[in-house]
Amino acid sequence: MEGDQGMKLVEYPDREMLAIDLANLLAGELNQALMTGETASFAVPGGTTPAPIFDALCAADLPWERVHVMPTDERWVPEDDARSNARLIRDHLLVERAARAEFISFFDGSPRPEEAAEPVGRKVAAELPLSIVLLGMGQDMHTASLFPDDPRLAEALDPDAPPVLAVYPPSQPEPRLTLTGPVLTGAMSVHVVITGEAKRRAIEEAERIGDPMRAPVALVLDDATVHWAE
Repeated sequence: MEGDQGMKLVEYPDREMLAIDLANLLAGELNQALMTGETASFAVPGGTTPAPIFDALCAADLPWERVHVMPTDERWVPEDDARSNARLIRDHLLVERAARAEFISFFDGSPRPEEAAEPVGRKVAAELPLSIVLLGMGQDMHTASLFPDDPRLAEALDPDAPPVLAVYPPSQPEPRLTLTGPVLTGAMSVHVVITGEAKRRAIEEAERIGDPMRAPVALVLDDATVHWAE
């Protein structure tokens, strides 16, 4: 289904099929990127939705040692914390064959994310443009850690934004470090994965609004493929 503003929505009969098919698609895109470049950069979300995709993707027969994986954003908690995106990525994606991939961690133990922003930003800048970005979305229409209530959202969306930015969304229990707007829109391939009716309605509302300051996921919808199952 094509939206009026270019959103491409792919529907799946169930979440298991979504995970398998999207994992195959991502493996194919990674392979294509590695055919044309020495390495491929792959930014992925945390949260529970992508875990089954990672469980399928980690077994793909790829030269994973040439794949550089990073989070799209990171909650500023230690990597052994249950809320750490790095923990989910390490537990579900960087296993089996994909254990050979290089992981670019955002959390470095600094007390505050802004202390890590510059060194992490240099690592991210070296990977640009990103080969593939996989994003999630919350019911508030945030993506990565670009939240509609964050006072630094305009800064994060600015075309001249640094690769990563420390943010303090009032709606969230901890600060975060996030990839910024120009990094996401500059990626070679962008996918958004959502499940459930509420998020389906939210992403359709985001497309209708069309303003990333009110619905941050709208930033990528013109060029992204949205994958959805009930």
